[in-house]
Amino acid sequence: MTNQNPEQIARDTIDKQLIASGWIIQDKKKFNLAAGLGIAIKEYVTDVGPADYVLFVDKTPVGIIEAKRAEIGTLTVAEDQAEGYAKAKLRLLNNDPLPFVYLSNGEIIKFTDFRDPKPRARNVFTFHRPETLLNWFKEPKSLRGRLHDLPLLPEDGLRDCQITAINNLEKSFQDQRPKALIQMATGSGKTFTAITFVYRLLKYAKAKRILFLVDTKNLGEQAEGEFRAYTAQEDNRLFTELYGVTRLSSSFIPNDSQVYISTIQRMYSILKETELDESAEAENPNETRFEQKEPIPVGYNEKVPIEFFDFVVIDECHRSIYNLWKQVLDYFDVFQIGLTATPDNRTFGYFNQNLVSDYGYEKAVIDGVLVPYNVFTIETEITKNGNIIKMGEQVDKRERLTRKKFWEALDEDEIYSGKQLDKDIVNPSTIRTIIRATKENLPMMFPNRVDSNGNFEVPKLLIFAKTDSHAEDIIEIVREEFGEENKFCKKITYRSDEDPKSVLQQFRNDYYPRIAVTVDMIATGTDIRPLEVLLFMRDVKSRSYYEQMKGRGTRTCSIEELKAKGTPTAKFSKDHFVIIDAIGVEQSQKTDSRPLEKVPGISLKDILTSVAMGNTSEEMLTSLANRLIRLDKQLSEKDKAAFTENANGQTINQVVKQLLQAHDPDTLQNLEIRIQNELRGFAPIEIEKAIDAEKKKLIDETVAVFHNPDLRDFIVDIRKKLDQIIDMVNIDTVTNIGWVKDNVEAANTTVTEFKVWIESHKDEITALQIFYAQDYRHRTFTYKMIKGLCEKLKTEKPLLAPLTVWRAYEQLEKTNGSAKNELIALVSLIRRVVGIDTHLTAYDKTVDANFKKWIFEKNAGQHNAFTEAQMQWLRMMKDYVANSFSIDKDDFDLSPFNAEGGLSKMWQLFGEETDKIINELNEVLAA
Repeated sequence: MTNQNPEQIARDTIDKQLIASGWIIQDKKKFNLAAGLGIAIKEYVTDVGPADYVLFVDKTPVGIIEAKRAEIGTLTVAEDQAEGYAKAKLRLLNNDPLPFVYLSNGEIIKFTDFRDPKPRARNVFTFHRPETLLNWFKEPKSLRGRLHDLPLLPEDGLRDCQITAINNLEKSFQDQRPKALIQMATGSGKTFTAITFVYRLLKYAKAKRILFLVDTKNLGEQAEGEFRAYTAQEDNRLFTELYGVTRLSSSFIPNDSQVYISTIQRMYSILKETELDESAEAENPNETRFEQKEPIPVGYNEKVPIEFFDFVVIDECHRSIYNLWKQVLDYFDVFQIGLTATPDNRTFGYFNQNLVSDYGYEKAVIDGVLVPYNVFTIETEITKNGNIIKMGEQVDKRERLTRKKFWEALDEDEIYSGKQLDKDIVNPSTIRTIIRATKENLPMMFPNRVDSNGNFEVPKLLIFAKTDSHAEDIIEIVREEFGEENKFCKKITYRSDEDPKSVLQQFRNDYYPRIAVTVDMIATGTDIRPLEVLLFMRDVKSRSYYEQMKGRGTRTCSIEELKAKGTPTAKFSKDHFVIIDAIGVEQSQKTDSRPLEKVPGISLKDILTSVAMGNTSEEMLTSLANRLIRLDKQLSEKDKAAFTENANGQTINQVVKQLLQAHDPDTLQNLEIRIQNELRGFAPIEIEKAIDAEKKKLIDETVAVFHNPDLRDFIVDIRKKLDQIIDMVNIDTVTNIGWVKDNVEAANTTVTEFKVWIESHKDEITALQIFYAQDYRHRTFTYKMIKGLCEKLKTEKPLLAPLTVWRAYEQLEKTNGSAKNELIALVSLIRRVVGIDTHLTAYDKTVDANFKKWIFEKNAGQHNAFTEAQMQWLRMMKDYVANSFSIDKDDFDLSPFNAEGGLSKMWQLFGEETDKIINELNEVLAA
């Protein structure tokens, strides 16, 4: 319909929303209150004028809707008008004031229940169903009224922090605050606290249903177990004897339970009416790198109306309640309660800064609820600086998927960094060096742990690995280095051959395994009280995720439990745990959240997982199609046949064609024309509804093949058939080891001694005299001078060798760059000590920065001050200064200049400017 005014457009949208929510819309002149349970009559006359809609339920008026045009976004200006209609007398009826009042402009809906103690408008996703308003109408009090009937909390059996959290939360409910945040340190009983207040809400506030939302299947299973084990103190019966608890594992939601446990991924798929395989619930969706620019909107689902739940408890709420997943929470008309040990700024903002419990790790340690930790560092040469495998070296290569090895000669030098270890490059020596150092130092960390045979008893130790393949390498080396059998060390990941839950139970309760290796399965929510050591062999960039991983070791453990389940030789209760940092995780920069904007290069696994979770945007499906097209070109015929077998007989090309057609404008236009022809004469709303349903069906059929986890795993695994290089050439060594506090003290001592030595020798060493000179224009020195200084330092103070002092600085402050060699390190250190640089900066980085600044200044006011040939020569001079600290005419007889024509080439390029250029570079590059 065209030429509609803005208010009529808003009314049409409201009509659609009412019909979807189960209401029958009627005209005031042709109404029939017996036509259904819920009737919305337009323009019903009251004694203060016609109301836009009056809502009747079971022939009784219960509410009104005041409609405004879409341009009016500030609906609060119409609150008095709407309340006036609600209090008015309806024509021909002697009604009481109507309790339920809606304001809507078609885009925003605000709802007020005037039976509440302090009626306050709140935003709702859409209109409540007629049967809901009927039930509410029959209740003597509203839910918000019943929240004032909660009795005093019995405090027996509760910790002080739990009592504070529950009391403050219930006060927040009574103040009608829609969101509340409970921060409680990992191990202080968050879930027990949640079940306690859930029990009170069900018993005393007569809440109908409560959703317990998690972000991994593992957390859901643990929560279900805790609900089933909870005994109500006031009743002495199990929770499940009193109330139904259902953990959702399909798209079906029964309506006869009171507590529903679900992953946020599954609830999203339920609202979207798409199927979700359980494998999509294995990982925290916040770890998925892909975020579409526009989240796929959740639509109304009559099977799960917005009022289905009264409360939603969000466990680990710091992780997965933003962006795409936030829609699940926006959909329901509920109170929201967040649980977390590690909130960040986003979390505080989302919960309206309503922090009802602030019980962090430090407070829990002071109270004896958790144990403190010490950090022990193991740093190796290769994890820090990487290494090189020379061209022509015969090396092992290994397929990532099958781990099959084969020999191959390198056709070029393979230079790798520490960050590439266990991904592109595997160096068994590095793993072995770390494990051996761990084994050698455990007896020092836990003295007197000796069994009756005189053997040291290894404490329960959890290793965090980078990947599943990395975990396999670690397990093999752990068993070998400790000289133990299979059961001594086991893997606990989602991809382990053994049931991970069974191994986890063994690790928690039995003597074996002593050491467990995991990637991320037990990063959160797993109670392993006897655990005493965490070995980090993977870095973590997320601050909250790192805190969760550390939380595995924070639990207290009595001497009796420690002896029974962990370590029989223990002499005392668990009073601390140890973090062994073998990757620099304690020093690496942490962030509160991931950036919202994503760079290109999303992993194929992330795309497949997002599609399986119901993300079927055009951008997503197109990205997947493009990835499959590229994959198709790389696969053998055998692999393509295997794809077809896993894809219900479809080839890659057929799947790609469907993906590209799902949002194709021509395909969608033809679909609309077909539906319009088939439903000619039907109401426009019905035709539009049928078109939307057919579009949804098209997309569902397109992505149906990807609900099969076997196909997703096949695609991801086949992509992984890139080879890892096994570096058996370079043997690793420990460069730094010890307790962090001891390391810091030692570093301070080293730096102080170095400063004293430099200060005491500044007058007698030419190089230092130049550095300390006030005339900055002449602050240059020769390679020979700095070489002599370095030799003097190492002779007089061998423990103050430049690289040793550099590492000491790294313990104390953030450094810029790395020391390429000891002479560059020494110059960098001198600059730091005398105050030229405020932070320790690698000299070559200083030279690079000064060179860029100099070129920029030369180019100012003119397009290009130097030709490309001149720029190439200047860059060579810059690199030479970075390594030799100055340059003069004699140096042009040396490499690399002599190969390019030497000083004569310099004159040819710069002519009369040659001397000036050399002098300027000596002056500015060392500034």
